[in-house]
Amino acid sequence: MSSNKPLRLDARRNRDALVTAAREVFAERGLDAPLKEVAARAGVAIGTLYNRFPTRDDLIAAAVEDRIEAGGRIAERALLIEDPWESFTYLVEQVCELQAGDRLLNELAVRAAPSAAIARAREDGHHRMREIITRAQRAGVLRPDWVLEDIAFITWAHTRIVEATGTLAPDAWRRHLALVFDGLRAAAAHPLPVPPITEDQLMRALGSGEQ
Repeated sequence: MSSNKPLRLDARRNRDALVTAAREVFAERGLDAPLKEVAARAGVAIGTLYNRFPTRDDLIAAAVEDRIEAGGRIAERALLIEDPWESFTYLVEQVCELQAGDRLLNELAVRAAPSAAIARAREDGHHRMREIITRAQRAGVLRPDWVLEDIAFITWAHTRIVEATGTLAPDAWRRHLALVFDGLRAAAAHPLPVPPITEDQLMRALGSGEQ
C-alpha cells in the first residue's frame, strides 16, 4: 500500500498544476488556447494532461469550477435581499462583475456548458433567478413581459463590451447595465416588438458558439 501512496500524491500534484496552468493560459489566450501550452506551463507531458483531462471541455470544467460556485453564492445572497428590485439588480450586477473580471467566465458565457456538473449548476442558478424574477414581477417593479431567457441578451452584450473595453475602460459595462436596468423597470415599460426566444433556441444558440 505504501508504494501506491506516492503515485496518488503525484497524480494530485499533476492535476492541481494542470488546473492552475489552465486558468493562467485560458485567462491570457482564451478557452481555445493550445493545450500543449497548458501542459508545458504545468511542467508535465501532454500525455499526462490527456490522462487527467481526456477532452478540452474536461479541463475547462475543472478550471472554472470555483467560479461557478462563486456564482451560486451570489444567487443565494440575492434571495436573502427583501426588496424585490434590489434582489434582482444585485444578482445581475454581481454576476456581470464576476464575469467582467474573469476572461474564462466571460468566454464561457457564450458557450455550451463544458460538463454535466456545470450544466446542473447553471440550471440551479436559472431556477434561483426565475424565483427572483417572478418575485420582482409580482411586486410590480420588473416589466411583466420579461422572461428568464432574455438574460442571454444582457450576458451576450456584456461579453462583447468587456472584450472591447476591458483594458481601456474596465468599468464601462456598468454604464450599459444601468441603461438596461432602466429599460427593465415596469413603470417605463413599452410593449416588446417580438416574442421571447425559447429555451430550446437559447440552448441551440449557445451550442452554435462552440469551436
